[in-house]
Formats: sequence, C-alpha cells, structure tokens
Amino acid sequence: QVQLVESGGGLVQAGGSLRLSCAASGRTFSSYAMGWFRQAPGKEREFVAAISWSGTSTYYGDSVKGRFTISRDNAKNTVYLQMNSLKPEDTAVYYCAGKLGYYSDYARGYTYWGQGTQVTVSS
Repeated sequence: QVQLVESGGGLVQAGGSLRLSCAASGRTFSSYAMGWFRQAPGKEREFVAAISWSGTSTYYGDSVKGRFTISRDNAKNTVYLQMNSLKPEDTAVYYCAGKLGYYSDYARGYTYWGQGTQVTVSS
C-alpha cells in the first residue's frame, strides 16, 4: 500500500515557475513507476510526465515537453515536477500517481493516486 501527498501548488504569473512534490509512504516506493497527471475544469485528465522506478527513464506529454522536468529521490520517497515557463493553459489540479512495472501515460494503469494540488497560472 502506498499513500501519496502532493504539495507545492499555488498561484503564479505566466512565465513563472513552480515545483510540485509528491511524498509517498511505504517502504516500496522505489519499486513504483510514478506519473503526474492534471485535470482542468470540464476537461479529461491529461498525462503530464512519468518516470521509471530507478529514475533513469522519463516521458513527457507533448504540451509540457521542454518546460517541465520530472525527477525522483528514492531515499526521500519523493517525486518532483519542476514546471518552468508556465502558461495559463497549465492551470489545473495536478495529481501524482504510482504503479508497479513500467511507466505509462495511461491514467487507468496507475494504482495509487494523491489528492491533487491546484496550480493556477495568471496571464
């Protein structure tokens, strides 16, 4: 069992940066691939980024490539999402998620989810 808690969301102006954190409970965190997803009002949940259990492989959604960076620190049971050059269209609730096995951009493939953290980008 893994519990995930996101933090770091907030209000930022367009062009600014935020770093989201996702703290995981449980001793098996390093066994899980982790992903970040987001959901804006009235829209479907969208894949943002994913990272392998070791941290050596990463994968990004097209809308965030070159602007966002996912990373993890298995010693701290934490995964991060560094978001730069933020745009108003990045406004959403951001969720972290975990799954055993290979990372994926498919939300239903993830077993564990955090409660989400709100990111609002003003123009």
